[in-house]
Amino acid sequence: MKSSTFEKTAYSEIREQLINGTLRCEDRVALFLERIREHAALNAFLEVFETRALRKAQEVDQKIAAGTAGRLAGMVIGIKDNLCLEGEICSAGSKMLEGFRSLYTATAVQRLLDEDAIVIGRLNCDEFAMGSSNEHSAYGPVLNPLDPARVPGGSSGGSAAAVAAGLCDAALGSDTGGSIRQPAAFTGLVGIKPTYGRISRSGLIAYASSFDQIGCFTHTVEDASLLIEMMSGGDPLDATTSSVTPHRHAAVLEDDPRPKRIALLKPALDHPGLDPAAKAHFAEVVEALKAQGHHVEAVDFDHLDQLVPIYYLLTTSEASSNLARFDGVHYGYRATGTESLEELHKQSRTQGFGTEVKRRILLGTFVLSAGYYDAYYGKAQKARRMVRNWTDRVFADFDFLMCPTTPHEAFALNRESADPTVMYLEDIFTVLANIAGIPAISVPTGLGKNTLPLGTQIMAPAFFEEQLLLFSRQFHSQFRVHN
Repeated sequence: MKSSTFEKTAYSEIREQLINGTLRCEDRVALFLERIREHAALNAFLEVFETRALRKAQEVDQKIAAGTAGRLAGMVIGIKDNLCLEGEICSAGSKMLEGFRSLYTATAVQRLLDEDAIVIGRLNCDEFAMGSSNEHSAYGPVLNPLDPARVPGGSSGGSAAAVAAGLCDAALGSDTGGSIRQPAAFTGLVGIKPTYGRISRSGLIAYASSFDQIGCFTHTVEDASLLIEMMSGGDPLDATTSSVTPHRHAAVLEDDPRPKRIALLKPALDHPGLDPAAKAHFAEVVEALKAQGHHVEAVDFDHLDQLVPIYYLLTTSEASSNLARFDGVHYGYRATGTESLEELHKQSRTQGFGTEVKRRILLGTFVLSAGYYDAYYGKAQKARRMVRNWTDRVFADFDFLMCPTTPHEAFALNRESADPTVMYLEDIFTVLANIAGIPAISVPTGLGKNTLPLGTQIMAPAFFEEQLLLFSRQFHSQFRVHN
């Protein structure tokens, strides 16, 4: 199977060939390595674990022959550069962690390795997961494989680009305010953010601890479902993980003919920032759902424009606290030529952090400062509770909440704007799920005016991943778009 004849295929569609030995894991890894070299210009991979991946592939082939292989045998995955893998560099896309090697493996990654997945490399991302375009990496921007003049989305842009370009079967990312769903929409992939606490964050370099959640990019809902089940479950290394029973992947493969009650986020559909082509496409999706017998109803939400301010007030506050540990002393980048400890701290952080990270640290420090804490942070927390209460009321009457994933198709690289809040507004449709802590998935459902993918976002009540994925699989089969 040469790279020139390669066709992007979901793991679920070739798993049987891997298990019966007609397709060897080692050969697939070699093919992906070749394709990564061919597509190096995308800048999706910061490092390829060639020797490690080939060795693991040989081990999995031996396990398959012995009948002892795990449920992910031969699945080749990439991991975002903020997920730790023991012995490998993990830089979070930042100069600040240049050369830092992980001392342990993230729980989510280890659970996939235990099921015989193969990690092929680490993937580029916006620095410390702060960005919506993957242009804020210290190692250069990632290009969208569907149109290299455009962004793949962020912050998990490298993960999205790698899967969309066929450089691995699936990829892990982290989602703080849309960093999986937005890139998935921009590259025509399935991208899911589970319920907060569903998957351990141990080994994930923190941006905003009460928002961050690990998820994945895949070509199909079936593959996403399998990965989420394997990663889920309680973890003594992360006190925020839930002991709720993980969803059953097998249940997602069943058919559910029952009509669903679906709420549409009305202010998103009426928002002036929503591209007319994206709005028209979503209207077609809604009509198709109605034709299938689903009850679809628009619901009002008076605070859509307040979601982004709530999100940034809280996440930057948490970032200010979380990133205080990077001081130039313990590990990572250290400035030279300093004459005092205070100057060492100041110069190391000034030189080690990029512009966007410093902007968010400063904003968060201001929000938490004396005299402003109650006025900003305290009020934002109260507003967050109001948002959670609103979603609870919606899900008391509806099974799912839907809206476009993004206001438009992937935008051009180097989009000029003197106002950073223009980029922050890219998160306007996705931050709701993170504020409320509920699961959300982006499913590719069509093409926009430039024949680039558009995604539809589906949200569900907390810990309803099983129902969300079952509905999404049926939904995806109707609207599936091949990139």
